[in-house]
Amino acid sequence: MAGVNEMEKKLAEYKCDTNQATCLKLVRFPEDIDDESTTFHPEYSHQLFGDDEVAFGYKGLQIQLYYTAGNLSTLFKVKYSAKVTETFDCVEPDDVEGKIREIIPPGFCCNTDDFITLLEKEANFKPFGNLLHTYKVHNVEEGADLSYQIHKVDISCPGFREYHERLQTFLMWFIETASFIDVDDDRWDFFLVFEKYNKDGETLYATVGYMTVYNYYVYPDKTRPRVSQMLILPPFQGEGHGAQLLETVHRFYCNSPRVQDITAEDPSENYVKLRDFVLVKLCMALPSFATEKLAQGFSEEMAVEAREKLKINKKHARRVYEILRLRNTDMSDEEKAREFRLEVKKRLFGPYRKNQRELTKMRKCLRPEELASHISQMDTRLQHEELEKSYQEVLAEYRRVLERLAQA
Repeated sequence: MAGVNEMEKKLAEYKCDTNQATCLKLVRFPEDIDDESTTFHPEYSHQLFGDDEVAFGYKGLQIQLYYTAGNLSTLFKVKYSAKVTETFDCVEPDDVEGKIREIIPPGFCCNTDDFITLLEKEANFKPFGNLLHTYKVHNVEEGADLSYQIHKVDISCPGFREYHERLQTFLMWFIETASFIDVDDDRWDFFLVFEKYNKDGETLYATVGYMTVYNYYVYPDKTRPRVSQMLILPPFQGEGHGAQLLETVHRFYCNSPRVQDITAEDPSENYVKLRDFVLVKLCMALPSFATEKLAQGFSEEMAVEAREKLKINKKHARRVYEILRLRNTDMSDEEKAREFRLEVKKRLFGPYRKNQRELTKMRKCLRPEELASHISQMDTRLQHEELEKSYQEVLAEYRRVLERLAQA
């Protein structure tokens, strides 16, 4: 038994955390390749390496996936200080290289010199598609305003299909439930963010992030664009690019009379925060959301104007109204705070009201013991506690949106 435990300890030395072992870079200059400060790591690797996010069979494992900053030409290497087969003949290591090859398209380099040759051709890379929006972000490190562009692209754009195959590999590392899309379906729209920068007197472009949107059909003659994937690459996160991208996409679809409204597929918590901020910013300019109207409650006028002018559905318009009403409410005034609390709880109470209706129906058709079981699940006191908890969570979310709005 002691021998088995000793063996397990020795084998455990050959386990590596694949999030730490995977090293990603967006390379602009040859010196970036050996500069550890330019390296970033995945948030997730379970889709390739299992729920434990561990690779077995190596010590000092390093999976290098380096991309040229613009065209995303790829350098792929696997390094390690020791392999389990050097010590144990009967134990097989994980096929790390094979797993990575499942997601990166053919045409990558395995040699640094070849990669540097591709890096020298980055000046030839130009953003795909049509320019929709330009903006600047102040960079404290460089002490200057950096320029960014947002483009809309479709899959027929020359060279974009191959570029997208390289770009989408980042999804596996940074979106928990990511999957690759069928780009041959022409209902996909692609929106890309690029940084415009100078290198040795030449203008170059770096990939910042992107969004994919699927245009669903709505009977009889409308479409409903649904945001499917959105990613700002880690070196650019926290700089406001997500908000710029989402607002640009909204404004793009607002110009189309065929668009019913804009939605999102299984939105993450971070996406909901971002959407709240962008939609509040857009709705502040609408007459129906004027300060004097907010105090009168959520109105059909708000829902209609948000839908017709900004393609925002009623559910999201209601949320925007609550955030803006909070902005204009003095929460230190007990009466005003109470009015706001009741207004939000009235919406939050919807699911509980549904429970009450179901209970009324059940009284007519369930046996006493069955009814008692369901009633215990719908205890009124618990409902009030849950309602208050939901309200406090919503209030905290709204305040975060308003804090960001104040800084914008």
